[in-house]
Amino acid sequence: MSTPPHNLQLVIDFVNTLDVDTGEDRTETPAQLATWLHEQGLRADGEPELDAREFEQAIDLRESLRTVLVSHTERGEGPGEASRCLADVAERGRLSVCFDEQAAIEIAPLAEGFDGVLAQLLVPVTHAGMDGSWARVKACVADDCRWAFWDSSRNRSGRWCDMAVCGNREKVRTYRSRRSG
Repeated sequence: MSTPPHNLQLVIDFVNTLDVDTGEDRTETPAQLATWLHEQGLRADGEPELDAREFEQAIDLRESLRTVLVSHTERGEGPGEASRCLADVAERGRLSVCFDEQAAIEIAPLAEGFDGVLAQLLVPVTHAGMDGSWARVKACVADDCRWAFWDSSRNRSGRWCDMAVCGNREKVRTYRSRRSG
């Protein structure tokens, strides 16, 4: 499968609002974040401006997701405090199992406002966690990149967002360090 299931692309796009390599941040201000959320269908027109606390919570969520994705790639140390942030967002958003009239199961935030908006970003994560596909959402191991990506490799061994760029750069660094050492 070359495209992520469960709307995980939304989560990948959210993490990638900050390009670590270039420093470009498409959600650098509360207004930019509100615009991005609106473009993704997570915020309606006419909602109040985001305050500093809400903005900080969103950026904490983004960077906690990135930390988790790095742990998916590096398979070493766990995400630690980042897991707590995700749990806090889910709790504030009252992320819950819901049933419709046909008893179909859905996961949805019950909280109103911004807490519900942030929790909505964890719905794809929850679905993917149940079928194991969450582990395929990773962040590039290159310290100067950390771009989030869907690992479509057969054996789930992807480590770089782009083998031709970050993978090659890392291999050249390794080669040079061996030659000079």
